Amino acid sequence: MTEGSAEYGRVTDDGHVYVRTGQGERLVGQMPDETPENALAFYTRRFDELAFEVALLEQRVGNGKVGPDDAIAAVNAITATLAEANAVGDFAALEARLIALESVIAEQREIRRAERAQKLEAAKVDKERIAAEAEALAESNDWRDGANRLRELLEEWKALPRLDKASDDQLWRRFSSARTTYTRRRKTHFAEVHEQRDHAREAKEKLVKEAEALADSTDWAGTSAAYRQLMSRWKAAGSAQRSVDDQLWKRFRAAQDTFFGARDAANAALDAEFAENATKKEALLAEAEALVPVTDLATAKAAFRDIADRWDQAGKVPRERIKDLEGRMRKVEQAIRGVEDDAWRRSNPEARARAADTVAQLEASIAGLASSRDKALAAGNQKKADEAVAAIEARESWLTEARKALEEFSG
Repeated sequence: MTEGSAEYGRVTDDGHVYVRTGQGERLVGQMPDETPENALAFYTRRFDELAFEVALLEQRVGNGKVGPDDAIAAVNAITATLAEANAVGDFAALEARLIALESVIAEQREIRRAERAQKLEAAKVDKERIAAEAEALAESNDWRDGANRLRELLEEWKALPRLDKASDDQLWRRFSSARTTYTRRRKTHFAEVHEQRDHAREAKEKLVKEAEALADSTDWAGTSAAYRQLMSRWKAAGSAQRSVDDQLWKRFRAAQDTFFGARDAANAALDAEFAENATKKEALLAEAEALVPVTDLATAKAAFRDIADRWDQAGKVPRERIKDLEGRMRKVEQAIRGVEDDAWRRSNPEARARAADTVAQLEASIAGLASSRDKALAAGNQKKADEAVAAIEARESWLTEARKALEEFSG
């Protein structure tokens, strides 16, 4: 028998084994065929197993591997086992360790309760944020990303712990109602979009038929204007479903390409013809421009009329050449007309009479002003004399111009 074992138990001569506790001795077993040492050693090993369970529980509680409820259940179970355990050892020490462990568990329970309260408060803040964001989305028109965001918010909600029933239910109603409102508005929106797309499809199908009916037209100007109107109506029709819109546009575009391709080919042929006409008109311009300056008005007029007749017969020229060619021809015409107008003006008796009358009136006015000047000087009225002199000088300049105009009629 070891000294330690003897301290907490004893073996009688007939092999009965007792453990000493604070309440006295308790029979734990009988081993008549073994020595007292072996008998105590056997029951001591059983106590060691109990001590190992306590140590293991202490370790698990200390590192947080077991929750307070499970830990206290384990303490109670071991405590109940100790009361009837067939083992020899320091039961008082084990019981003291279990009592100390209960205090640790109680502290951990309070810590966990505080942590849970903090988590619940944080969860409440998060759920209020989720509900508020959902309510904002419910009134928005973010149809593309809104639904995805609401799904994300739902997953966030599921990951959060439940609050007290009243708070959790109230926040859930807000969140759920917002989701329902958004979903209803979204369905309404896309129903309207679908209806609009149906209308757009019908309108564009009609436009395609109109465009295809015009594809073989040779009314280049009128049909070009018609296609411009069709394009404006196409843009105003809105969008159909993407695949349908693309298909209809290909048909619409193909009809346009057919018409404008034929028009461009026709214009190319005309351009070739017009280029030849431009060459003819350049030769006619050389003849016309040789008439300037005009030396014989009658001959120039007759020659220009002949050139103008041949000019008209030459036909159209390329659009980019019109301004230059017509402008040069117009300059020759204006030069001849200018000479003609000048000759007519010089031979106009009424105009000559008006010019002569103007000269006579100015000469008479100057003579009258000269008389007024002389009288003012004789009377010593210098101011009146100066006014007369100024008036005379002005009329003399007018008289000079009037005499030049009169001289033109005798040229």
